[in-house]
Amino acid sequence: MSRLRLAALYAGGFLGPFGGAMTSSVLPEVGADFGVSAGAAASTLTGYMLPFSLLMLVSGTLGGRWGAVRAVRLAYVAYAVASVLCAVSWSLPALLAGRALQGAANAFTTPLLLAAVAAVAPRERLGRSLGLFASMQAAGQTFAPLLGGVAAEVSWRWAFAGATAVAAALALIGLPAAVPRGGQRPPLRSAWRPRTLRLAAAGFVAWGCLGGVSFLVALRLGDSFGLGAGQRGLVLTGFGLVAIVTARLTGWLVDRVGARWCARVGAVVGGLLLAGAGVLPSVVVVGALWAAAGAFSQAVVVGLNALVLSTEEGNPGGAVSVVQSLRFLGAALSPLAFVPLYHLDPLTAFLVPAALALTVPAALLHPTGARPGTTPVTR
Repeated sequence: MSRLRLAALYAGGFLGPFGGAMTSSVLPEVGADFGVSAGAAASTLTGYMLPFSLLMLVSGTLGGRWGAVRAVRLAYVAYAVASVLCAVSWSLPALLAGRALQGAANAFTTPLLLAAVAAVAPRERLGRSLGLFASMQAAGQTFAPLLGGVAAEVSWRWAFAGATAVAAALALIGLPAAVPRGGQRPPLRSAWRPRTLRLAAAGFVAWGCLGGVSFLVALRLGDSFGLGAGQRGLVLTGFGLVAIVTARLTGWLVDRVGARWCARVGAVVGGLLLAGAGVLPSVVVVGALWAAAGAFSQAVVVGLNALVLSTEEGNPGGAVSVVQSLRFLGAALSPLAFVPLYHLDPLTAFLVPAALALTVPAALLHPTGARPGTTPVTR
């Protein structure tokens, strides 16, 4: 049973990102079902992400108060109920309500599962364990459009039926016995320490300017090279596939050379790759650079998670919750910031986020001296 629970812990990393992106490839079908445009159906993506990212500002701390095991189980049950509502939705508002509940439930699983990984992983293997979790998250994000599209060959509602079954199974299995059962009541402000806010700001900029700008690459692939939707989607998938494959290696590097170094190098190299993807004239080179950016973006994610979870402070779930919240908010705001810039000048639209990724995270992650209660993984 212990091995099953450990496997379920990492499987939970797949479910959250999968839920967020599962309607991205079936917007025309959803719109046709409810008599609205595909653009209106795209609100199902925003309806998931807003409660997900905003609730994570406090969900990790609240879940720590209730106990991670209890909170995650209840969140899985809520996710399953929300998925049923989505599967049987009779109107777009009903679907949006189900999506919002899905996002809210996932806000309580993602940070608490990360804290649980830190609780059960040996200190010397924390990076590798977080890398495995990150690979599951990348897999969920990458394969959600594919699995959603396959389900839509029959009905897009079947994708939600599958999510219901997985969430219910994870709720029954639970978390490993080594995960703390609660008993402490950390205040909300304990998750907002200056060090945590610096890490969160680094994640906001790095992920908003790297993982959140796939739309820029898609726009350039269409405008500069004339690629169709299917071809653009295939190129963009390279980012996620490389992230899946390299996540464990990234975790190994975190354990060997330090989380801070990996996060800083990931942001800097990712920025250079993004600049190349916006400048170079070959579609093959652009695809290769964007795929490579997936590996270095993963270095940022795993490195930041290791930094925040490697301390002895009493509210790791709350702290990683804040960092994750700002990371996803950065991705959510990225189109608002860079699409208008792309319409003014496509080259500038690539160079601005590239420059931000090159400079801001490295400055925020600059070592400020040794801190009590940290391990070598924070170097």
